[in-house]
Amino acid sequence: MAIFARAVQQGLQLAVPAGVVGQVWRDGRRQVRLARLLASDLVEIETLDDGRARAAGQLCGATRTRDVVDASVVLCARARGHAVLTSDPDDLHRLDPSLKVVRV
Repeated sequence: MAIFARAVQQGLQLAVPAGVVGQVWRDGRRQVRLARLLASDLVEIETLDDGRARAAGQLCGATRTRDVVDASVVLCARARGHAVLTSDPDDLHRLDPSLKVVRV
């Protein structure tokens, strides 16, 4: 939440691929802060439509990886020129070594 607060102060727009929401969402009644974050006007949930899914699959094929959600994160960040906040930067760097990643 501290990272989100800093983003709000700086007027930054945040993007979260829908697959990431699926990976972290368990029970909205117990994830009130996460629910508020995802509902914020500063957060765009990027859908995983057919085109994005194919692009993520193609990136996985080109890099010989398997995680389509990680690939969608990379593609989302590339398209927006965003850094990625993650606790596991190694998988993302396998997909794109030049990606700006911030370990949290």
